[in-house]
Amino acid sequence: MVKQITYRRVYEETSPADGKRVLVDRVWPRGMRKEEAHLDEWLREVAPSSDLRKWYAHEPSRFTEFRRRYLAELRDAGHRRAAEHLRDIAAHDRLTLLTATRDVDHSQAAVLAEWLAKKQ
Repeated sequence: MVKQITYRRVYEETSPADGKRVLVDRVWPRGMRKEEAHLDEWLREVAPSSDLRKWYAHEPSRFTEFRRRYLAELRDAGHRRAAEHLRDIAAHDRLTLLTATRDVDHSQAAVLAEWLAKKQ
């Protein structure tokens, strides 16, 4: 049974409704100290590859192709193990996927939240 999976910016204020807070970026958020993030976990293994992240550069016009490539990456062994870990969390608690990206609706967190919800 899947609990609620949401996503938002890591810079936003925390909420008791967040449940487990997992950062899904490959690099640490600029300007944020680790103790300020209030994370349960940093799971960079589930983030898009550095090559894909650099190619995308958060250009909304590339989002459809980014989404396709990222979903393909989620099928490889390393990503799959990390995604399984997120599924386990979501099965027992609310899960909030965190990203530093300004446009969260065009981010890996959005793609991952949708993908996890469909896989349950």
